[in-house]
Amino acid sequence: MAIIDAEGAILGRLSSRIAKRLLEGEDITVVNAYKVLLSGSKENNLQEYFDAYQRGKAIKGPYYPRMPDRIIRRTVRGMLPMKTARGKNALMRLQVHNGKPGSFGNDNIETQPAPARGKRYTELGEISELLGAKVRR
Repeated sequence: MAIIDAEGAILGRLSSRIAKRLLEGEDITVVNAYKVLLSGSKENNLQEYFDAYQRGKAIKGPYYPRMPDRIIRRTVRGMLPMKTARGKNALMRLQVHNGKPGSFGNDNIETQPAPARGKRYTELGEISELLGAKVRR
């Protein structure tokens, strides 16, 4: 079982790495989901996620999550072949946590490479709070 610290990682790159490892049969736990970065300006990112959240009807959907852990899970799901049993089983092997649970020590935690300097980034937890989520860190 791999434990990945998502602090400072870019959402799309992190999700593609996770999806690939899940398809190889690995169990993955992601911690610090609220510290994942989105590239681009804060206003554009907020507008994009707000439009996705507001899309659809309350009864029929599509439903889009507000919590950072669920946004990461949905992003990884979009990179898996969910119409096959292989993709569904892969998603069941993924766990995502907003903070770092006390049961995980500092041993065997993989860190992600730092993003490029000089670009604009927004934390996923910040976007979630602006969407109305009550993020527990």
